[in-house]
Amino acid sequence: MATSSYTPPAKAGLWGNWLEGWAAATTGIADLIAAELEAAPRPLDLVRWSSLIHQRSGPTWSTPHELVFEAEIARLRDFSIPGAPRGLVPTLVLPPQAGHDSCIVDYSRTQSQMQTIVQAGLKRAFTLDWIGATKETKDYSIDEYLDVIDRAVDHCGGRVNLIGDCQGGWLATIYAAVNPERVNTLTIAGAPIDFHAGEPVIGDVLGWLAPGGDLRLYEAIVAAGGGVLKGRHMVSGFIMIQPGSEISRQLELLSHLDDRNHVNRYREFEDWFKWTQDVPGKFYLWIVRHLFCENALINGNLMVRDKPVDLARLDMPLMLLGGMTDHITPPDQVFALAEYASTRSDKVTKRVTSGGHLGLFMGHEALREHWPPLMEAVLKESLPTSGRSSPDRGSPAHQ
Repeated sequence: MATSSYTPPAKAGLWGNWLEGWAAATTGIADLIAAELEAAPRPLDLVRWSSLIHQRSGPTWSTPHELVFEAEIARLRDFSIPGAPRGLVPTLVLPPQAGHDSCIVDYSRTQSQMQTIVQAGLKRAFTLDWIGATKETKDYSIDEYLDVIDRAVDHCGGRVNLIGDCQGGWLATIYAAVNPERVNTLTIAGAPIDFHAGEPVIGDVLGWLAPGGDLRLYEAIVAAGGGVLKGRHMVSGFIMIQPGSEISRQLELLSHLDDRNHVNRYREFEDWFKWTQDVPGKFYLWIVRHLFCENALINGNLMVRDKPVDLARLDMPLMLLGGMTDHITPPDQVFALAEYASTRSDKVTKRVTSGGHLGLFMGHEALREHWPPLMEAVLKESLPTSGRSSPDRGSPAHQ
């Protein structure tokens, strides 16, 4: 087992994170005031600052690719490039669906998880692109999400290297546990498997909002959204966890209005972070009840498609990536997968970045230092000579 150094942080809890965030914000405000006493911003600067904060454009994908199909809840995008070895197992990415656009996996020309995957030699690479909930899809739940993954795997030939980021990680794990013959390797990043491990900030919130598993408040929020969870509510929740980051980002913008590169980076991030999409209400409530509250993924009580989700059925190579300062999904929640899977220890790779949650998917450190060796390990298991690359004879590729 390859493991980078990681020591779980001392538990601070939600209040600790709030106090830390507000302390940082207060320091930033004090520094800004001190600077502006020497050179107060011009009124036009404040107008431009306000405009940059409030005007958003839709995020875009950065790398040329092909749109393969579009279903009601997801599209399949093909990033494959010529020259793939014959028999190479395709790679399929499941991005997060947490109120944001899926293009986080292809965030920019210099920060692209999809580019990193193909540059590692996995030249047959695909990603699902989640579509925001509508009136027609508001009642879709886990079965519909597994169905669209099935369709994507079928398109790829019946067997894939599955990669799941955050929410896409536990979804990939569930799919692999129900269909292990269709998954060659499983990679998860910032994905909560044991929702109660580490320092579960979301667990603290649930203790307040759903005491004893009472979901009436969550059900009311979904009902108020017309049957969907509004993406803007999810983004507001992320901001509340670390308010200092939000305030500091806006103050830094005011201090760098004349720096074109800084302004462009700010716009790029805000256009992705603040351009939200809704989540099917039934799916969201399923997540809250079975995963957040009951932690059913690891206690053996989870059923999908009338089948038990047994993590012991996972025996494929596992690649696990966590962030040292990830307050959304502490590394312990990710690494728990190795404790419940049947994968041999020498086929489990664990790595930890120094950053936080979003940095796992778009940060320079993760994309340059951590994803390449993880994907090289996946490549070794995906070539015809690896012994794992031939699709199951019952898969669509052989029908």
